[in-house]
Amino acid sequence: MDNENNDKEQRRGFPVEITEDIAEGVYANFALVGHSQTEFLLDFAKTIPGQQKAKIKSRVIMSPIQAKRLLRALADNVAKYEQDFGEINIQPVAPRANGNGSDNGSMPPPFMGFNGTGEA
Repeated sequence: MDNENNDKEQRRGFPVEITEDIAEGVYANFALVGHSQTEFLLDFAKTIPGQQKAKIKSRVIMSPIQAKRLLRALADNVAKYEQDFGEINIQPVAPRANGNGSDNGSMPPPFMGFNGTGEA
């Protein structure tokens, strides 16, 4: 897979190097997104049923231009995924008394905004 990714990047004319520990990846089932005038902040976390806190595993900070490029790349890949495997259905999340949504009463919704940016 590593060679496949490197081949794709080199075909685009931009070689990318990745270390083994980064190539291993980090699992996240929850993301927080915020922004200022000059940058976007993406926190990726893992939630566990029954726990009240999500542990942030990775933080990415990028420029607004790169954030928009990421948005386009994600939209393109989701469309291709759905073409191959069918539509991804997102279940609505009912709000809890404290205003945060939860699908089982103990976990936050799997993706939400912060700093007044709203849900993405």
